[in-house]
Amino acid sequence: MFDTDQNLMKDKILIVEDEEAIRDMLGYALMKEGFECEEAADVEQARTTIESEKPNLVLLDWMLPGMSGIDYARRLRSMPETRDLPIIMLTAKGAEEDKVRALDTGADDYITKPFSTKELVARVRAVLRRYSGNSDSGVIEVEGLLFNPETYRVSADGQDIDISPTEFKLLHFFIGHPERVYSRSQLLDQVWGENVYVEERTVDVHIRRLRKTLEPFGFDKFIQTVRSVGYRFSTR
Repeated sequence: MFDTDQNLMKDKILIVEDEEAIRDMLGYALMKEGFECEEAADVEQARTTIESEKPNLVLLDWMLPGMSGIDYARRLRSMPETRDLPIIMLTAKGAEEDKVRALDTGADDYITKPFSTKELVARVRAVLRRYSGNSDSGVIEVEGLLFNPETYRVSADGQDIDISPTEFKLLHFFIGHPERVYSRSQLLDQVWGENVYVEERTVDVHIRRLRKTLEPFGFDKFIQTVRSVGYRFSTR
């Protein structure tokens, strides 16, 4: 367990990593930035820790003894009490298909080993900001793009954006699930509904329209195509 000044503690980070040296390195780096840290060497320890006191974010290693980080992320997303728990996946796997797999199982972000502690802290803060920013009034702000589901308005630097109802729903879903990749069929189920028959190419049409709507304001680049998979909303 780590020792630190209690006054500096803000968000609690659970580090799930089977290598003790890496856990220590991550904990030291995060605590220097004012975070409180808990450790777990495997999924069983992680489960016990989360049941005792839910953390603000989980750093989850892909390769764990027993149950893998990928499977555990999927399990966390399937349970109501941890469905909205922020997850950053840590792994040595750097291929595009591995990143897609990690994000598609429910991770909010993905960082490849080896990485700098500065990058790690920046990613942690970004994910925590994303969640805290979405929890107050329902208004979501992403780099100047303001989305208000209550007033049904989208604006860029104070200027209203004229957007159709379908594109509004599509943007609402994307902006609420950043960095995660969704196939056309998944988008159809989530945005149009499972009982509505719409061809998958309809998604492409509305993606193009949404990009065209956002293009004058420079936000079209946030709607990214992942070849042979689908689409994601990302500011990177």
